Amino acid sequence: MVAYAAITVAIVVPVRNAGQLRTNKLAVATALIFFSCAVGHGLHAFLAYRSITAATGGTGGTHLGHMMNESWPTAIWDLLTAAVGVYYWTLRRGYGVLLGKGAMYVSPWEQRRLDESAARERAARDVAESHLVTLTAVVEHTDAALIGIDLYGIVTAWNAGAEQMFGWTADEMIGRSVGVLTDEPGQEQQQDVQARVREGERNISYEARRIRKDGSPIELSISLAAVRETSGEVTGTSVVARDIGAAKEAADRARALEERTHQQQRMESLGKLAGGVAHDFNNILAIIVNYTEFAAEASADPAVRADLEHVRTAADRAMNLTRQLLTFTRGDTIQPQDIDLRDAIAEVRAMLDRTIGEDIALFARQPKQALIVHGDPGQLQQVLLNLALNARDAMPDGGTLVIEADEAELDGQEINMQPSVAAGPYARIQVSDTGEGMSAEVATHIFEPFYTTKPRGKGTGLGLATVYGIVAEAGGSINVFSELGVGTTFRIYLPLATESAGPASTGTRLMVPPKGNGQRVLVVEDEAPLARVVHRILTGNGYRVLAASTGAEGLQLYLDKGCDALLTDVIMPEMSGPRLAELVHERQPGLPVVYMSGYSNGLLGSSGVLDSDIPFLEKPFASTDLLHKLHEALSRAPSGQPRTGAPR
Repeated sequence: MVAYAAITVAIVVPVRNAGQLRTNKLAVATALIFFSCAVGHGLHAFLAYRSITAATGGTGGTHLGHMMNESWPTAIWDLLTAAVGVYYWTLRRGYGVLLGKGAMYVSPWEQRRLDESAARERAARDVAESHLVTLTAVVEHTDAALIGIDLYGIVTAWNAGAEQMFGWTADEMIGRSVGVLTDEPGQEQQQDVQARVREGERNISYEARRIRKDGSPIELSISLAAVRETSGEVTGTSVVARDIGAAKEAADRARALEERTHQQQRMESLGKLAGGVAHDFNNILAIIVNYTEFAAEASADPAVRADLEHVRTAADRAMNLTRQLLTFTRGDTIQPQDIDLRDAIAEVRAMLDRTIGEDIALFARQPKQALIVHGDPGQLQQVLLNLALNARDAMPDGGTLVIEADEAELDGQEINMQPSVAAGPYARIQVSDTGEGMSAEVATHIFEPFYTTKPRGKGTGLGLATVYGIVAEAGGSINVFSELGVGTTFRIYLPLATESAGPASTGTRLMVPPKGNGQRVLVVEDEAPLARVVHRILTGNGYRVLAASTGAEGLQLYLDKGCDALLTDVIMPEMSGPRLAELVHERQPGLPVVYMSGYSNGLLGSSGVLDSDIPFLEKPFASTDLLHKLHEALSRAPSGQPRTGAPR
């Protein structure tokens, strides 16, 4: 009885704890069997005890009858137990045994719930496995390097992206220190970052340079995160590295382009400013230069003439500075023609002999045969003079200056060419000195506008910038080699002239221009002092002058009196010089026209290049320049040209 009762309790308690007393019929039936057995055994024991006590106190017949009268309860209970057993076995066919926590048996309803739960678990496991497969594929096929590192810096994971990025295979890197990917400063950085990860810092990102297997550097963007166990303890580091070399180069190019754009905008603004003042400033300089010549010619006092020579020197410096500024900002008008470098070097040599200084040995080595380039003679002279004067300034204690020219063949792969040029034959001009030289840092900035290493007040910073602008505009390039304490060599490459665009400049001209023969010259100049200068020069050299201050006044004067040549400023109020010439040529197509300007503002030629058939006198000019240009224009005029307008 006690055993069956214990089994009953052992069944009922866990079933009740599991909440299955109403649903787990098999468990309840089993408990009832053991309960009925316990009760049955209890009844049998109780009745047996009664029988024993009765037998000792009565007759045998009475005892037998008493036993028969008290056996029916046990019989009925046994029948009930048998019924419960039959009921149990009818239920047992559809139940399974559950040895899990909380119950001994599982009802069909509970089994269905467990099956559904198991199905959901299997589905979740399948999804997780699918995600794991996908994640593994992503890790293996991504371009980024995914690397696992333990707390000691040993590589524990290495994907295909890392193999491709660094050149090391997974077999070579796993178990190896990650320090192999960097130099000594980089290792210190790695150790510092890993210490920050161990201390619990999250989402560390930075940029660094690392080393490939072949020793080449690679620029990376690196992100780190701590790898933690379920307890939260840090066990390693996951690293994601991306190659940003191309992105940084693109960013550098974009930044350089932006800087060039800003510089171009600044130069455009500077060009507008320079052009705005150049016209009036060059008019003023022309007045200063010519009145200085007038005074020098009229004075017999050597001291006065020496003072006037200083004035003229200062005016020449101002003229050169204005010309440099306009050249650099593309604000001037150039007159390209074929130039023989032999004559150009000879002319510069003659100029330098008077100014270079006795402590500097000057050598000019000309090419053995004609070397023709196409450009503006004045600009080429300016390039050579700027380089030569810079070389002189770099040799304060004396030295050697060499100017030479020859032909060179470029393959297009040369380095340090500014700007780069295509392969082909070029004329090469070399200007070398034995001066102080330049550092590599200085050499990278020498062509920047307003950059100078000279003391304040000794340089404008436009000399080499102007040289670069002229050479680049001509389709050429510059190469610079310099070493501190050794000297500097500038190599200028200019395209050879393939087709003759006019007679090559010889660099020579009659020193004394021929005088006029009474030709009538219509002078149109809105600057009255300069008009008086021109009037004085022309009348003093055999010409007759008709003067006008505006284009409309000049046109009316032409219609009234006629002329043999027109000498006009380019920029004037209301009517420009080219427009005046156009109206005059409608009546007299062959009339010689000479334009004067210190800044043409694009009114002559195209793209700042003056057509070869346009006589142009650049301000400021001296009397000989004016007389030469006018004589050349009259010489090219057709003979017997009829004059339109009133007779003389």
